[in-house]
Amino acid sequence: MRVALALPFFVSWLPSCAGHVALFHPSMYGFNVTSSTFPYDNRPVTPLYNYTFDQWWFHGHLDYPPHPGDFLELPAGKAVTTELACSKTATSYWQSSDGGDVQQGDNPCPNSDTSAYHTTGLDDVKGCALAIAYKSDARSVQPEDFTVFSVNQTCVWNRFTDFKVPSRMPPCPEGGCTCAWFWVHSPDSGSEQNYMNGFQCNITGSTSDVPVAEPQLARRCGADPSNGQTQASPGNCTYGAKAPFYWLQAERNNMFEGYYSPPFYNDLYNFQDGAQDDIFVDSYTDIPSPSPNSTIVPAPVTSPITVVPSTSTSSTNANSPTASLRASMWYVLCFVPMR
Repeated sequence: MRVALALPFFVSWLPSCAGHVALFHPSMYGFNVTSSTFPYDNRPVTPLYNYTFDQWWFHGHLDYPPHPGDFLELPAGKAVTTELACSKTATSYWQSSDGGDVQQGDNPCPNSDTSAYHTTGLDDVKGCALAIAYKSDARSVQPEDFTVFSVNQTCVWNRFTDFKVPSRMPPCPEGGCTCAWFWVHSPDSGSEQNYMNGFQCNITGSTSDVPVAEPQLARRCGADPSNGQTQASPGNCTYGAKAPFYWLQAERNNMFEGYYSPPFYNDLYNFQDGAQDDIFVDSYTDIPSPSPNSTIVPAPVTSPITVVPSTSTSSTNANSPTASLRASMWYVLCFVPMR
């Protein structure tokens, strides 16, 4: 009897690490939100499902902004290392939480089964994404403003997760940009949900002023055996800048896939692993309308060319028009299906 009475108290005292994931950083909206801040559990790790727009947009944390000086710095052409975890207590920011330090190396959910972060194993992770809006005022950001610029297809397997930043990212306006992390997990481990956390962010080391293109909706175009599609359909893909997935909410969805056919940040929707290097206004000269029966795959334009005078005639400059033409021909021969 004594053991039975003591058990609830003991369990409630333990720091909670089980279930769900967020990207933790001081630049996060809602960084210090706890389970008691709202009338319902609205911690950053809480999944988003069938919520109103005000509830799911920025996780309902716009009234809990970060310190004005805290930014998630995104180095152009390099990778930013982030921390994904089931609880802030499992990150290097544990001192600002109430549960103490429960870090366990690269494990996003210490002392928990992989089902805590909704996967049956490494072959079942579905990827996550970082998106950016070139607006410093988060309250003015709308869903259509976000463009996915980096994807990690092994997310959320590791606590320390790298996101590669395109080298041509233009600088943010004064006051920085607004970013968000997005994740939709596999249907094989737990109820389906959406995840979103917003951040103050800033591009560092920018060397380009070419703007990001207007994002389009990603289309399901990869091999999809679970839905009877054994072959990819590259002509049905969205190329260039793509919007994040807004799915399974009560309002403002942009994706309407069924509950057991969620959208993923991976090849299924033409989100390549790493930096999304083709998101700029000059990335393509023309993008044909996608179609399930199309065999046309647009080739991205190479980066703006700087012709460097050379005294040698025995080699071709890698950035010369000839080299660019060869690269484009190679891409077409290798990847564009022949009619």
